[in-house]
Amino acid sequence: MSMQQARRQMPAIAGRAGVVHGEAGREPASDEASCPRQDTESTGSALLQAALTRENLRRAWKRVKANRGAAGVDGLDIDQTTRHLVTAWPGIRDQLLRGTYRPSPVRRVTSAVASVTGRKFLGYSFWYAKKGEVKRKVAAKPLAMFKQRVRQQTRRSGGRSLAQIIERLRPYLLGWKAYFGLAQTPGIWRKLDEWLRHRLRAIELKHWKRGKTMYRELLKLGATEDVAQRVAANSHRWWCNSDGYINRVLTIAYFDRLGVPRLS
Repeated sequence: MSMQQARRQMPAIAGRAGVVHGEAGREPASDEASCPRQDTESTGSALLQAALTRENLRRAWKRVKANRGAAGVDGLDIDQTTRHLVTAWPGIRDQLLRGTYRPSPVRRVTSAVASVTGRKFLGYSFWYAKKGEVKRKVAAKPLAMFKQRVRQQTRRSGGRSLAQIIERLRPYLLGWKAYFGLAQTPGIWRKLDEWLRHRLRAIELKHWKRGKTMYRELLKLGATEDVAQRVAANSHRWWCNSDGYINRVLTIAYFDRLGVPRLS
């Protein structure tokens, strides 16, 4: 969906600033914590297809080669695996999409003995929930790499429109969500979603630049005059300004319409 189409679908009124008293009362209302999830992705099949795109796999394989990984339990090193996948990958991919893939038996290997929370498997690690229940989470290193990748693709100095940034970011988010979908950390996912929308709002404010432009564009999107004036009054503070009253206008639903995938 284009930016123009998304804007035409915005409601006429995006929210009114209520009467407030005291410093605590000046905090603007936000839909970040209250808007229920409306997942627009079809099923796990669609996510799997996104994870198996040529570009996503190319980046993953490039990372494996850069890390100079040792041979796995199948005994194949990187060069041998490359030659093997030339002929075997089309069939493996087809089986994965049809849900019929079964890996070949591997040689028995010696298991390492360590605390559950100290173990990492394919980017996952573990944590203890209430009553000692062990749950999965994304390990610290891939989580940091995810945030770094998003920062690179959402730089405010890139000269690209918000729609272009989202179009480029979307395949990466879908692939990452598909791979780490087994993580049992809903709170982390919500915080990542909020952080991403914060960055996207800052990009839009940077594009508008001047207070007059912000005021005009926010009114077009259905903001009240009071909200538009408050945002425009802080036109030079893009990052701080992108996590306040503007949340009433550039809402979660707004980014859903632009095609930004949710991790939560």
